[in-house]
Amino acid sequence: MLLRRFNTPAERRAIRDACRADFYTFCQFAFFERKGMKWAHNWHHKAICDELMRVYRGEVLRLIVNLPPRYSKTELVVRLFIAWCLGHVPDSEWIHTSYAATLAAVNASDVRDIVQSDFYRLVFPEVQLSADTRAKDHWKTTAGGVVYAQGSGGTITGFGAGKMRPGFGGAIVIDDPHKADEARSEAIRKGVIDWFGNTLESRKNDPKRTPIIVVMQRLHEQDLAGFLLGERKEGEPRGPGGNGEFWAHLCLPAIQRDGTALWPAKHSIEQLRVMEQANPYVFAGQYQQRPSPLAGGLFKPDQIEGVDAMPAGAVRWVRGWDLADWTAGGKLAQLADGRYVIADMVRLREGPHARDAALKNTAARDGLHCSQSLPQDPGQAGKTQVHYLTRQLAGYPIHTSPESGDKWTRAEPLAAQVNVGNVLMLRGPWNAALIEEMRSFPNGAYDDQVDALSRAFARLVGPVHLFGTATAPGL
Repeated sequence: MLLRRFNTPAERRAIRDACRADFYTFCQFAFFERKGMKWAHNWHHKAICDELMRVYRGEVLRLIVNLPPRYSKTELVVRLFIAWCLGHVPDSEWIHTSYAATLAAVNASDVRDIVQSDFYRLVFPEVQLSADTRAKDHWKTTAGGVVYAQGSGGTITGFGAGKMRPGFGGAIVIDDPHKADEARSEAIRKGVIDWFGNTLESRKNDPKRTPIIVVMQRLHEQDLAGFLLGERKEGEPRGPGGNGEFWAHLCLPAIQRDGTALWPAKHSIEQLRVMEQANPYVFAGQYQQRPSPLAGGLFKPDQIEGVDAMPAGAVRWVRGWDLADWTAGGKLAQLADGRYVIADMVRLREGPHARDAALKNTAARDGLHCSQSLPQDPGQAGKTQVHYLTRQLAGYPIHTSPESGDKWTRAEPLAAQVNVGNVLMLRGPWNAALIEEMRSFPNGAYDDQVDALSRAFARLVGPVHLFGTATAPGL
């Protein structure tokens, strides 16, 4: 297409030299050849290309790029970057992954199509595909280069990325490792992170030189990008992430810090504000790369009124417990006028002995008017734990039951009361942590306090006759 406009040898050499020397220039020509239209490129495209050039030059070995969906991330980071690097290093070895093996295979096939295009042959005539290259998800060059594609959690036995030598030799490129509608599942999310640590990282042919690139929209505070970047407070320098390495980070929110649109040709600031208002939960993560809405997720904690003293008229009390990563116990009261009061929150991260002591001391402090509601994990181990804790709390009102439904579903009834201004909160030093957890739920790093209060609320609105000193059912 575009090449037909450049007929003289000098013109073709100029195109070739410019595209070989600069990845961003290569992308502009390659896009037109692939799509048949001019690339509506934006400043963020060059920013991404510049970071990828740093990877190619060996200046960056670990790179995370966060940007909204459909903002050219796969085109640049996967298809065009792999093709451009193969042009310079035909024997480079690549592993590309995405949340679905079929999607990764399509991307790998697209790279192969680019390598076989007339435009690419003009720029990199020395690159040839091996005669036995047929599979979309696994193909080779005659120089010994390899591109292998797989989905998150898939088998990569027998394949590696990079070369055991100085200079660039290939990379691991991860594009959207999480499926958007599965990122709320802690088990699935953790499975992807475990697969990265236990399988994918070991596929570096040269542990010291092989780069890893992660490009994705943010879906949860503890998604793969969140895990790798690690926790830090605002203004603090970034330290090593969850895998113990330092990661360069290019973060490109749809609405910039100055209030302007990242890519006005794609979304105007007016369009972005409408999208934000329509679904703040999704927008905060996928478009702003901050998977913790300032307000407007499931909970709207700004609707909670703080009070200095417990209002009169409390008719029922329950403290719900969550015994997972953190131990959290939220005390909730129902008033005679139908409102609710969050009266206290106990939260600790200690071993079993300290946890058991906290449960017993809290029950003693709450007194006989407040029921202690404990979750029962499935299986015999859960029954054994509940039996033990019930004995520890003998003499106090106790209720135990398995959890039902996911965290979101369990939290919805309480969130509905919070969001209409029907929940008060006694002021205390624990308020800030709870409110922040509510803001980010279920995208936050922790949800133990919300889980505890959700349990208390479910128990509070349950049948009155279930209250009173009791032991765990079925024991």
